Amino acid sequence: MKTLIVDDERLARNELRRLLENFPKIQIIGEAASANEALPMIEELEPDLLFLDIQMPGKNGFELLQSIEGKTPEVIFTTAFDEYAIKAFEFNALDYLLKPVELARLSEAIHRVEEEQHIPEASGNVASGGSTKILGENDQVFVKDGEKCWFVKLGKVRLFESMGNYVRLYFDDQKPLVLKSLNALEDRLNPATFFRANRKHIINLQWIEKIEPWFSGGLLVTLRGGDKIEISRRQAIRFKDLLSL
Repeated sequence: MKTLIVDDERLARNELRRLLENFPKIQIIGEAASANEALPMIEELEPDLLFLDIQMPGKNGFELLQSIEGKTPEVIFTTAFDEYAIKAFEFNALDYLLKPVELARLSEAIHRVEEEQHIPEASGNVASGGSTKILGENDQVFVKDGEKCWFVKLGKVRLFESMGNYVRLYFDDQKPLVLKSLNALEDRLNPATFFRANRKHIINLQWIEKIEPWFSGGLLVTLRGGDKIEISRRQAIRFKDLLSL
């Protein structure tokens, strides 16, 4: 995968290059210290992937992407500032890495790139509804509720609750609402991790702490954090089939 590193800090470029040595599929074809330097390299070398800083002298990373004519490479932003996550999401970034970049997070990002290469139609995001990509626990999604915004990894979401035309997400101590039906959300979530417990709830199986028999052949699950969710009788049959040896 032809890769270009764009960052005005030489030490940051060197460190990222060193970390990327752990991923033989990544072929670094060049480095640029500014958007103006990067643009002709992108047009000439046609990289598949950009590791792109945001704050740089002259044009910033977003302005660079807007200047590219023709096909835009996949983008992983690397920055010391978390306040750009929302805008990065609008540019369909594959990931958003905070400096100093850690090898484990970089590995997640590279894995996401590899998934994209196998599913070319999967550009987009859960907020836009413009993608058919199945989202798993390692995927990060943009959530906006009023003036508050989050860039949250789905593995941290323990529960989705239907609220009419909205869905409430439960993660950490947050409970934002998103304008999406539970059925539409279920179609996007990996069923190996996220299970439709009943008409109103989808639970993260990895957050289950306790399971008890319940009325009419159903089950009652307790999630870490104390949420108690009933699994309907019909779904309890699927639940047992899914999790039994």
